[in-house]
Amino acid sequence: MMSQMPQPTALSRCPSCEEPLEPGDRFCGACGFDLSAVPAPPRDTPTITMNGDAPRPPSEVPSVDWPVAPERGSSGTPAPVHLPSDIPGTDSAGSELPDPQSPAGPAPGRGAEVPDAGGESAGVRFDRPAEPDEYPLAPPGSAPADPRTADLAPPPAGTKLCVACRAGHVDRDGYCENCGHAQPRERDHMEQELAAVAAVSDRGLRHHRNEDAFTLSSTALPDGSPAVVAIVCDGVSSATRPDEASLAASRAAGEALLESLPLGTHPQQAMHEAIVAASNAVNALAEEPGPAREQTPHQNAPACTLVGAVVTTSLLTVGWVGDSRAYWVPADRSAPPARLTEDDSWAAQMVAAGLMNEAEAYADERAHAITGWLGADAYELEPHVASFKPDRPGVVVVCTDGLWNYAEAAEHMADVVPLDAGDRPLHSAQVLVGHALDGGGHDNVTVAVMPFPAPSQRAGSA
Repeated sequence: MMSQMPQPTALSRCPSCEEPLEPGDRFCGACGFDLSAVPAPPRDTPTITMNGDAPRPPSEVPSVDWPVAPERGSSGTPAPVHLPSDIPGTDSAGSELPDPQSPAGPAPGRGAEVPDAGGESAGVRFDRPAEPDEYPLAPPGSAPADPRTADLAPPPAGTKLCVACRAGHVDRDGYCENCGHAQPRERDHMEQELAAVAAVSDRGLRHHRNEDAFTLSSTALPDGSPAVVAIVCDGVSSATRPDEASLAASRAAGEALLESLPLGTHPQQAMHEAIVAASNAVNALAEEPGPAREQTPHQNAPACTLVGAVVTTSLLTVGWVGDSRAYWVPADRSAPPARLTEDDSWAAQMVAAGLMNEAEAYADERAHAITGWLGADAYELEPHVASFKPDRPGVVVVCTDGLWNYAEAAEHMADVVPLDAGDRPLHSAQVLVGHALDGGGHDNVTVAVMPFPAPSQRAGSA
């Protein structure tokens, strides 16, 4: 039987050994491969397959009998325009749509229901009720009250109202039971004003708590003249419980002065005794039971610094331990101001020994290392006390280093004290604390402003 003759191949290389082929070769000259066994290449089509779908063969694509656009008339006028509503149509079920011009009703989309295949309403409406021109306000009492403006019921006795939502009560841990907001600590910012003295204390911008404390009071001397007292203490942050130390010291010193001054004790001696009482109060904080000290061997004794002032009608007395300071700022700013205390610090020792000048000493990183403080582990208690007799009115600024770090020299301190400080001590203390916060607020800030002389017409105990 005669077989079908193979057609000449169009290959350029042998599929078996890749040797070049000549046109018309039926066998490979190198390996003898039968070139007629190679299937013919598929016929190429220009259709591109998209998204994995095979193209439909041309014969299977249905033809569309598109209408021919009407030609312009001989007069050149355009063909008439037909609106969509002029063309009859059917709905999705195949039923004819009603004629919009007929009285049967409007077409769908104009407030009618679409009929289904059986002629009944399909239940889908395209209309909606008309909206009112005005909406009535809710009757009083139906909407929840705004806690910022509403008259809320007072909190139960012994509880406080949240400063954030003004609605919830504060629990014992200091959090709001309504919104969970942590409440500011009582000592984060404190202000107090008496007749002739005012003080402000602030946590500052960097510390997590306020470790400063102050005490203000006034009393009368045996002759009936007034005596005004301000005590400012700064807790030593490297010690244990510095906030408790400063609070205990300020209270003890203030109470001691209120006891001794009315008895006729000289303010200078009274101040010395007050500092000793403050030291004893701080030392008592370290007197813990033996087991407690054994469980916390890494803790050291609480410690703080102290500066205080007593102002009478003719005498100004200051006392201090540590690096908290007192400044004198005269009401007449043409007169020179003065710093009334000397720091118990490394920098002050370097200056006193003549090893450095003030600029060099206070620029050193060891400048604020204190050499004197109140506490059980202090080297030796050495209260510093001095008295002055100013010849003109002015104010005494008693402060922690949280303020004088931003106004160290007496001239600089005088520049930031308001001119009306003698008449507005609280405002002046607020301004001075603001000056420290504007400068960075790196430490707790506490300042007391005391007008001199103490005004007799405003004397009274507190």
